[in-house]
Amino acid sequence: MRIRADKISSVTRGLSLDSQLSLGSEIHCREGSVVACRVLNDKSTYRQLEDIHGRMTSVKRGDVIVGVLGNRQALHGYEGHVPDSLEVGDRLQLLNLGGVIGVCTSANPEVGPPFELELLGQVQSYPGFQSRRPVAAEISLPDAGLPELSNIPPIVLICGSCMNSGKTVAASAIVSELCRAGMQVAGAKLTGVSLLRDVLSMKDYGAANVMDFTDAGFPSTVPGNAVMAARRVVNGLSQFKPQVIVVEMGDGIFGTYGVQQILDDSSIAGCIKVLVYCANDPAGAFGGARQLQERHGLALNVVSGPVTDNQVGRRYIEDELGLPAINARMDAAALGGLALQALGYGPAGGGDATD
Repeated sequence: MRIRADKISSVTRGLSLDSQLSLGSEIHCREGSVVACRVLNDKSTYRQLEDIHGRMTSVKRGDVIVGVLGNRQALHGYEGHVPDSLEVGDRLQLLNLGGVIGVCTSANPEVGPPFELELLGQVQSYPGFQSRRPVAAEISLPDAGLPELSNIPPIVLICGSCMNSGKTVAASAIVSELCRAGMQVAGAKLTGVSLLRDVLSMKDYGAANVMDFTDAGFPSTVPGNAVMAARRVVNGLSQFKPQVIVVEMGDGIFGTYGVQQILDDSSIAGCIKVLVYCANDPAGAFGGARQLQERHGLALNVVSGPVTDNQVGRRYIEDELGLPAINARMDAAALGGLALQALGYGPAGGGDATD
């Protein structure tokens, strides 16, 4: 069966799919499998799909979209999973803006019910030169075992209490300030559900190269694959010889996207030279600081996020937690300066970032 896709989502970006596609009727029902669906309803909220360039496109009833089967567990979005089996004509739901598709089991009222989808078929690819034998398209990479890290530069890691806690703003601010200081900076997102938006923000602020876990073959991360994804991404970016990698951890340190597993990975943790924690309120700041310091044994450099929006939160963090509190929106230069100093540059370290 041949179809013309109206929208091809960003989660498939590594496959260079054309809008004219061949579909198979046998569905490979596993995470990373590329499928085509027809949109069955209109929505007034959360109604966009990110394309392969990172542009948000409006979705409407009747659109044929291409996405990837995957899982999501978002407090401020949808919860969903890949079912055990699927047939052409089955109902599925669009789980995120990046094109991850599955069976929705829970929705946050703020985003409303998800787009309902009719499964049209398995997208097929023709990987062999002049081959007429199709194979099921998928974004997954061959499993060559857990890679060893090699020649990894220092990492500035930003994590938070939850999604929407200011992590991307903090990461972008730090990228900008490090670049202004003359450093060669790479940007990464290691956990979450597939979406180009956050790493593109880092690129907009000066990161020379960016990658996320989807570049490592995963539509979303879970405790079982997060370390694999993280090591692939960090190794991949290290090939560009950056002086530093600024890493955002999607979701929160108490979520189910594998943040804790990455923080417990000694190979990655040993490369973290600056640790930034973002929280929405004092309770989140208190619990997160204790979790990072006592559970993971990590030294926290600074707290940012909405909890630092005014002096009330900043005073609590400084007086009660004994930690610096810097707001990324209002004082990006100070946040970047702290990162530079912790990396060994600036007044305390005495180094030159252009060396």
